[in-house]
Amino acid sequence: MKKPKSESSVPAVNCAFDEMVSLEKIIPNPRNPNQHPEAQLNLLAKVIAHQGWRSPIVISNRSGFVVAGHGRYEAAKRLGLSTVPVDYQDFLTEADEHAHLIADNRIAELAEADQAGLRELLGELTAADFDPELAGFTADALKGLTDELAEPESPEDFTEADENLPTEFTCPKCKYSWSGKAS
Repeated sequence: MKKPKSESSVPAVNCAFDEMVSLEKIIPNPRNPNQHPEAQLNLLAKVIAHQGWRSPIVISNRSGFVVAGHGRYEAAKRLGLSTVPVDYQDFLTEADEHAHLIADNRIAELAEADQAGLRELLGELTAADFDPELAGFTADALKGLTDELAEPESPEDFTEADENLPTEFTCPKCKYSWSGKAS
């Protein structure tokens, strides 16, 4: 990502925060178990550059470490930003802080997307000539989603069943027998 050319190219801050902090003063948590691949960070940087900041970086008053927003921190570095919005939060114990560090990403991983709804929304974005990467979907990921949701084709050698086949059934509980014959 390129560095901002002027203050006007610095992303807007569209979230609540305590203060703008120099990127140099931010200390990532050395125990952060979440990994952020380059492709993810590049997408996040693109989203921040376009939409501005929608979430601040959360820093613990107890330790001074980032608790949530390591990816946003790395994206800000890629954008060449000098300051970022920070929200300072209190944690009673180190265990509480570490639990939030883990839960911040884990809870999001547990969400399940409504695939049909997702496809519909992404379809509307692409029909409006809106860059799907700003929704977190590269062209390959978007193609993978549409391929995954496409109607499966029947094999050529698949023979269709006749809907008028005779049917016989006996209830295992009451032993009532029923027989349906083709019309």
